[in-house]
Amino acid sequence: MILLVTHRGDEHLAPVAAALRRLRARFALLDTGRFPVPGRIDLRLGGRRESLAVAGGGSRGALDLAAVRAVWWRRPRPFHPDPAIPLSSHRAFAAGEAAEAFAGLWSGLAARWVNHPDLELAAGRKVWQLRLARRCGLDVPRTRVTSDPRAARAFLRELGAAGAVFKALHATPETWRETRAVGPAERALLPLVRQAPVLFQERVPGVDLRVTAVGSRLFAAEIDARRAGYDTDFRVVLARSKVRPTRLPAAVAAGLRRLLAALGLRYAAVDLRRTAEGAHLFLEVNPSGQWLFVEERTGQPITGAVAALLASP
Repeated sequence: MILLVTHRGDEHLAPVAAALRRLRARFALLDTGRFPVPGRIDLRLGGRRESLAVAGGGSRGALDLAAVRAVWWRRPRPFHPDPAIPLSSHRAFAAGEAAEAFAGLWSGLAARWVNHPDLELAAGRKVWQLRLARRCGLDVPRTRVTSDPRAARAFLRELGAAGAVFKALHATPETWRETRAVGPAERALLPLVRQAPVLFQERVPGVDLRVTAVGSRLFAAEIDARRAGYDTDFRVVLARSKVRPTRLPAAVAAGLRRLLAALGLRYAAVDLRRTAEGAHLFLEVNPSGQWLFVEERTGQPITGAVAALLASP
């Protein structure tokens, strides 16, 4: 049994499910947003037998999680307490108890994870990614994470004509912002850096690369947004950007594989910036990043690779 921990609103679910059907693999959906209600969790521990079961999580009937041999952890939804509970503190308690029960369940599940939630959480930390990427032999742009306005100004002076961009260390769907250039308006707001650390990074002219890693396979795509109106973050102008398959230098591919192994990730979407001189700079890794937009524009068989990774013995 393959467990798909996602929800029906995820556009990646249907293609992966179809690919698993072609492989004749058994799978079931588990939507964490349906727990603790209306779904149910029932774990029997100790005594003569152990049973791990959930119901109402998106698939028909109860699921015996002891039979699960692979898990696709794909951007699960937050736990959903009963809105009829009158106090917000009690609703938070109910959601927290569901989270703890499932966390304990995940930790002991004997399955291949793509990716394990604990490893994915740690791997998503940008400061750790950048430090580890250097240790794995990858080049990274000059970066400073600071809550000191004077240090931020000094770093911008150090970069000089190269310029800088800034981004959030962590973003929720409500607080997401694209990567932005530091201009006069942003410099005027530097005193506010003391309120929360900001990641400043050297602005590197060039072409973006999205590398989708599935097991040992690396699918590299070039995303050229230089003539699309906003080359600071291709996500803003993706529809107008040129997307095509590309190849990675052997040393860069080896460095990426070392990085993903060190992070414990079987799947990841990695962003690089390739300069005119051919240097490849590591920007960040998203442990559960999107891939359909790459597959649709390049024809790279990423969905099939994900399904094969989940279904392989």
